[in-house]
Amino acid sequence: MKKRATKKQLTHLDSRGQARMVDVAAKAVTVRIAVAEARVSMQPATLKVLKSGSAKKGDVLAVARIAGIQAAKKTSDLIPLCHPLALSSVTIDFEFASARTIYIRATVRCEGKTGVEMEALTAASISALTIYDMLKAIDRGITIDRLRLLEKSGGKSGPWRRTLP
Repeated sequence: MKKRATKKQLTHLDSRGQARMVDVAAKAVTVRIAVAEARVSMQPATLKVLKSGSAKKGDVLAVARIAGIQAAKKTSDLIPLCHPLALSSVTIDFEFASARTIYIRATVRCEGKTGVEMEALTAASISALTIYDMLKAIDRGITIDRLRLLEKSGGKSGPWRRTLP
């Protein structure tokens, strides 16, 4: 049975249960890295267009990569309680897993007092949404799923890695 989080464990709530930005002033600066992924599934013909770079709107993967990088940099503007971070690097990689599926992997790094998990998740999701936007004219049935954190390192809690199924 999973243990339920209590108000004391939820760092974004104060003693009265109100939302707050976590004070990270006393935390040590460490190298923080997070890797997240999203899966995008589509018709095989749509994936062929994506691979070939022949979409009417242009190079879908190049635009999705830039969108993901921009999104990581803007995460604190999108998610209210995230700290603005000076990111050292953001990489977006694509893996064609089948005739219908592409995985997006976002890796984000900084030296800071708080982690970059939300930045990696935001980058992967916005890259996926950009793929959808650029291909929706030929395939409205595109599915985005499996947005998840794969690993993180740095900070007091140390490394964490998802055990993949």
